[in-house]
Amino acid sequence: MRIGICVLLLMGLIIGDGRAAAQSPTPGVKTSVFGKTKDGREAHLYTLSNKSGMQVVISDFGGTVVSIKVPDRHGKIGDVVLGYDTLAGYQEGTASFGATVGRYANRIGGAKFSLDGKEYALEKNNGENHLHGGFNKVLWDAQPVTGKAGPSLKIHYLSKDGEENFPGNLSVTVVFTLTDANELKIDYTATTDKKTVLNLTNHSYFNLKESGTILDHQLTLKASRFTPVDAGMIPTGELRPVVGTPFDFRQPTAIGARIGQDDEQLKLGHGYDHNWVLDTGMKAEPSLAAIVYEPTTGRVVEAWTTEPGIQVYTGNFLGGTPPGKGGKIYEPRFAVCLETQHFPDSPNHPDFPTTTLVPGKEFHSTTIYKFSVK
Repeated sequence: MRIGICVLLLMGLIIGDGRAAAQSPTPGVKTSVFGKTKDGREAHLYTLSNKSGMQVVISDFGGTVVSIKVPDRHGKIGDVVLGYDTLAGYQEGTASFGATVGRYANRIGGAKFSLDGKEYALEKNNGENHLHGGFNKVLWDAQPVTGKAGPSLKIHYLSKDGEENFPGNLSVTVVFTLTDANELKIDYTATTDKKTVLNLTNHSYFNLKESGTILDHQLTLKASRFTPVDAGMIPTGELRPVVGTPFDFRQPTAIGARIGQDDEQLKLGHGYDHNWVLDTGMKAEPSLAAIVYEPTTGRVVEAWTTEPGIQVYTGNFLGGTPPGKGGKIYEPRFAVCLETQHFPDSPNHPDFPTTTLVPGKEFHSTTIYKFSVK
């Protein structure tokens, strides 16, 4: 009898209005099959649930955040990240929805860099530049973990020496933890056996009202400077003050308030697609980097990080991708990315915080996406 009642309650959560944390699944991690990769291996979905009723679904394919379900101010649950319903969508899509990005998140100018006098030529996959790398298209080893902080998923990938022409056998571990405070905590660690460069981030596309444009989302950034770019979207090396520019989000401002202004940097990016220099710099513990508030639903997401920068991308090039969840067509400006990271093209800018990793040292960074309502 109890089993039947539980099933009915769960069905009510799925097909009803999404209310009531009392009807939420049992906290923990559940595993299901997502499909098979092109080489015939099985990919999985791992559903993390907390005591508050929040759910995060992650796939071992691409280390991808597939879904984040959180309540609005009325308690209605909604999925606030873009993505696909099937594994095929993630295999074929080019937008990196929710992916763990690397070896080098963002762009490397001219698709090349030098270490100790040796030049490394990378794939030119973004005009003349290299963008993101291929971690989003590989199958990671995954292990569910239960701990005091909340349900977690630990994933690991060994990027072999010479993969995508990067040097060093790079061992990367990412731990996703869902806390009872409605935080998705992402811990990255990496080691190498040869001097190399790396830049890791998560590439979730947020829409806190679940559909339509994000131009009315209010954005706050803890950053007084940003890195302007050239025509190839490569940083010029300048750390430009935001004061007096459309890039000043030190106070809450609608994303769409100035996105159409006659500004050279906005024209180059077709909107916002830039790295902001966080005022806190690099820290041992995460500091507040960004706040996004959506007025109609009351949903809020805060980005906390140990990283020195954050790339804000307003989905300027969405459209023409495979249909998204539920057959939705994602159009430009239908999402905002909050990519915590080191600066773009850092290997070619000695004055930027270094992205070089050497043998015997461990790279570590933490980012937290914290959800609430007001």
